[in-house]
Amino acid sequence: MYSDRIRLPSLLEKIMSADEAAALIQDGMTVGMSGFTRAGEAKAVPLALAKLATSSPRKISLVTGASLGNDLDKKLTEAGALARRMPFQVDNTLRKAINEGKVLFVDQHLSETVEQMRSKQIKAPDIAVIEAVAITEEGHIVPTTSVGNSASFVAEAKQVIVEINLAHNLNLEGLHDIYIPAARPGRGPVPLINVDDRIGTKAIPVDPAKIAAVVICDTPDSPSTVTPPDDETQAIADHLIAFLEREVAAGRLTKSLLPLQAGIGSIANAVMCGLLKSDFSGLTMYSEVLQDSTFELIDAGKMDFASGCSMTLSEECGKRVFGNMEKYKDKLVLRPQEISNLPEIARRLGIIGVNTALEFDIYGNVNSTHVGGTKMMNGIGGSGDFARNAHTSIFVTKSIAKGGAISSVVPMVGHVDHCEHDVDVVVTEQGLADLRGLAPRERARAIIDNCVHPDYRAALNDYFERACAKGGQTPHILREALEWHINLEERGSMLAKG
Repeated sequence: MYSDRIRLPSLLEKIMSADEAAALIQDGMTVGMSGFTRAGEAKAVPLALAKLATSSPRKISLVTGASLGNDLDKKLTEAGALARRMPFQVDNTLRKAINEGKVLFVDQHLSETVEQMRSKQIKAPDIAVIEAVAITEEGHIVPTTSVGNSASFVAEAKQVIVEINLAHNLNLEGLHDIYIPAARPGRGPVPLINVDDRIGTKAIPVDPAKIAAVVICDTPDSPSTVTPPDDETQAIADHLIAFLEREVAAGRLTKSLLPLQAGIGSIANAVMCGLLKSDFSGLTMYSEVLQDSTFELIDAGKMDFASGCSMTLSEECGKRVFGNMEKYKDKLVLRPQEISNLPEIARRLGIIGVNTALEFDIYGNVNSTHVGGTKMMNGIGGSGDFARNAHTSIFVTKSIAKGGAISSVVPMVGHVDHCEHDVDVVVTEQGLADLRGLAPRERARAIIDNCVHPDYRAALNDYFERACAKGGQTPHILREALEWHINLEERGSMLAKG
């Protein structure tokens, strides 16, 4: 019945229900699951596992590529099935459990998880649960809308459960480029020189004997939750495009720029959408997640090729793209995330990286993960992979949040994910600060003058001037450096006084 999807006949005998497959997952196991930012995650088996855990308690360590869709993290958390989670998540229920200490969360650079797994620094999966569009004649696994860490999970796991998802069109086959770097030491360069190079296989190699179960499901990916650009995100995009135009005018870039990388989210997506009205053309993308803006740029003739590790699209864009994949297939490739995010390649290609900050301080240190310095939001994701190795490392955010109670530009960030040495440009709707080649005091002046909301500019100027009077290469008043965060925690606003 499923011979077009399961082309190795012996594997037809391993078809079983999701409940039967979930029962293979025992208490204390480490489980590697496919999925990257709401795309390509296994669906039926995790849901069955959540149901099973409510009647037959068990806790697992769950490792994925990034966040999961279909509320899987929520349902697994509510079922008490998660003891440990890594390397990224975006779910409110799981986030609450992490911040209450009920689930241990390991926040990692997304290029590093499987590197550490292969070198035995962290535990390999006992079982890998991988969504597929098909299994080839050799028994190899054809992924769906993401590759993430699936290839290495399959290689390292003792057993593999494959979910054949009939909701995905077979036209996805041929989109993927599966390459795992050689072992260290003695590893040679990864042979990827151009954004559109293909260096691997079209399916994930696996010994068919390792496949313990095949589950059939018919559940689509969750659509993207990215919202359309608003006035503030459009202003951020305008400032950034003006900066890139100046770079072209100065002869540092051409009209095709350099390969673009954009973090997930509404602001980064809006920045990419802003390129539609620019004079740039012949663009390329080397990124993690391909969002709606990627396909709008391709459809407009602005972008020639895009490389990522997943596609996370709105419902409307998804219908257009997945129903007409042949139109896009020669312009796209999906890779394992350790390749899409590999520092070696980011440095080689000369990435222009655009990522989102929760906050940054007057010297350019960026907090991407912790609200108030303590409460995990989502995780660092791939921003660090790109920021340190980009040709130009750019961070964007709105200048205020919570109706003005929070300034996104502060004297000192409460948590540092990207230190000032890795940050070239910061942008808010107020303006852009080009920090390249500036000493700390010059960086502070550029940030305060260009990026701070008017409601907070006088207070930051006052802090900086008094800090400079005390001296130092990077002037601070340590007793006051985190006072804004304390005011927010205790009084509900960063400028509130006791």
